[in-house]
Amino acid sequence: MSDTIEKVKCLIIGSGPAGYTAAIYAARANMNPVLYQGSQPGGQLTTTNEVENFPGYPEGVTGPEMMVQLQVQAQRFGSDVRDGWVTKVDFSGPTHKIWVNDTKEIHAETIIISTGASAKYLGLESEQHYLKLGGGVSACAVCDGFFYRNQEVVIVGAGDSACEEAHYLSKLCKKVTMLVRSDKFRASKIMAERVQKTENIEILMNTETDEVLGDGQVVTGVRAKNRTTGALTEIAATGFFVAIGHKPNTDIFAEFITLDETGYIVNVPGSSKTNVPGIFVAGDAADHVYRQAITAAGTGCMAALDAERYIASKE
Repeated sequence: MSDTIEKVKCLIIGSGPAGYTAAIYAARANMNPVLYQGSQPGGQLTTTNEVENFPGYPEGVTGPEMMVQLQVQAQRFGSDVRDGWVTKVDFSGPTHKIWVNDTKEIHAETIIISTGASAKYLGLESEQHYLKLGGGVSACAVCDGFFYRNQEVVIVGAGDSACEEAHYLSKLCKKVTMLVRSDKFRASKIMAERVQKTENIEILMNTETDEVLGDGQVVTGVRAKNRTTGALTEIAATGFFVAIGHKPNTDIFAEFITLDETGYIVNVPGSSKTNVPGIFVAGDAADHVYRQAITAAGTGCMAALDAERYIASKE
């Protein structure tokens, strides 16, 4: 059995800006990192059509193109980037053990978790259609709001994040229509009051999305349904934003790594360290506040540096 176990110095679980940046730094530190891309190579950014707020791209870049460039850069320095995803872990002892695709066993001196978080969507067929096309459906107002300047958009959600994103959009868009499924906000009072007092935000309570409307290529509106009366209303819009939360991809680590009440990994403040020595976290698996490519990349750098120092302390 021991002949089939691979031993590595630095294992990175997940790709995206966090994982690839960690790989770049770890490779340059001669840690010979092995990175498993996971079920969505490149992470959430591969679903983003245009990225215009990442420094160094004055003309902008598509999400998939940026991820390819980051991967190539990581491989240039010797990172071993592999297909596959981690299906089991055991962090109970001094040896960090993981299994890939339920078969391959790897023992790692250090592990960097960069599995990210997945945006929650309504699950409508029309929503998914325009999301995949990059035709007007988004789960990140900060990322994509700029493309809807002086246009009318619809946003779904009732929590603090939804209110924050609606307020952000109101500064860019002509009109923001906010759909809230119940008769009250889940957001804090101050956040709810902020959107209620914003002139170009119209709030429709007890209202849910019945269908995302479009011409097959781009969004042209939303059909909303009043949950009390059943009445249907068509709302003209070029953008449809979903702000009903994110789910961190951390379930597999729950037995060993400390998570908060919503599943995000708890890191030692000011570092990428977790509660298990030698295991570090980067990107959206721990970040429920900023969730940007640039912040993910920054924590990827931190995790690689922390891992390097951990290995040095053991030698």
